[in-house]
Amino acid sequence: MINRKKFDFTLLALLVSLMIMGCIAIFSASTTVIGQHVSTENFWWKQIIFVFLSIGAIALLLRLPMPIFDILVLPLYVLNMLALVIVFFTPMVNGSHRWFSMGGINLQPSESAKLLTILMVARIISREHLNEYRQILYGFLLVLLPVALIIIEPDFGTTLVFWASLMAMLIAAEVPVFYVLLIISPIISIVCSVWLPFIPIWIIILVFLLFKARLSWVAVSIASIANVFIALITPVFWMGLKDYQQNRILTFMDPTRDPLGAGYQIIQAKIAIGSGSMFGKGWLLGTQKNMNFLPEHHTDFIFSIIGEEFGFIGSAFLLGVFAIFFLHIIKNTGDLKIKERKVATAGIMAYLMFQTFINIGMNIGLVPATGIPLPFISYGGSNLLINAISVGVVLKYLNERGFIK
Repeated sequence: MINRKKFDFTLLALLVSLMIMGCIAIFSASTTVIGQHVSTENFWWKQIIFVFLSIGAIALLLRLPMPIFDILVLPLYVLNMLALVIVFFTPMVNGSHRWFSMGGINLQPSESAKLLTILMVARIISREHLNEYRQILYGFLLVLLPVALIIIEPDFGTTLVFWASLMAMLIAAEVPVFYVLLIISPIISIVCSVWLPFIPIWIIILVFLLFKARLSWVAVSIASIANVFIALITPVFWMGLKDYQQNRILTFMDPTRDPLGAGYQIIQAKIAIGSGSMFGKGWLLGTQKNMNFLPEHHTDFIFSIIGEEFGFIGSAFLLGVFAIFFLHIIKNTGDLKIKERKVATAGIMAYLMFQTFINIGMNIGLVPATGIPLPFISYGGSNLLINAISVGVVLKYLNERGFIK
């Protein structure tokens, strides 16, 4: 039941505000205005339906007794892993096996896998008397299964969300920071493999930091050798990437190398945002959208629509709401006394924050286009529903703060 004295109405209001702004943006993205001709696709009302479904799901979640909620985590995680396998046998859409189609509605099991994996990892690594080595091992094993299945779909962008959440959960579980450094070091090694002289410089820095953390010679040597191996083997994996994946990365570095191909979306997104200037062109009046120069403007590149039609002021306002939303979660996480709930909240916040950063970053050219939607704003029923339920889990934890499990 809802404890009105402890219920976080502010967080709920921020969530609803973001979903309303998403519906407004999607209506614009669904509408084409050319002269006197106005046509509107049905994306906006589908999104509104999922907004109400999301609010209803949160209401049911809040009324669900905590013991039953805890019991459901494991079976739902297992069922979700099975769904990630079964989805391979569904018809291919845009070159990928990602969706179950039911009555005109597409459900994406990789979306629910984010939340359920976070809840499962939080439960396991929060156990008492579990040392940091086992915390890291169990966390990696639980994340590795959905990541491997999602990569096969293929959907590389979504897998990044899992690793970002895992890092946040390990930190929240009080795993020493230098272990987190060891975990992210392979990513830095992959980046350094772009230019070989970077590799020895990075290894020297890594060795220095690990010795400063008072690790043994054996541990430092193993970490160094592993990172050198990863840096040298990366070119082999690069050759194994699909052409469109290589083009996304190369085009991120230089969008003009393929302005009508892989670089087209990034260039058009920048044009749209830049043309919005300070106050924007006005709602429904974005020319990049109306002339259909900007592909996927109702999903991956919806932030470009906001930038074009509402300008810097509108974009800054949206970013401000997101900032208040995340800061509010961070502030209230400290009130959670049960370790599992605190760790799970950190993972949920990290995955929502990571998706927000990546989506806006690819719209303004800071990161490669990955196909990650903007939480609560981009069109997508599965994404909106799971993101809202994730916030609902945080609301449930906060509503029961102070109680002993």
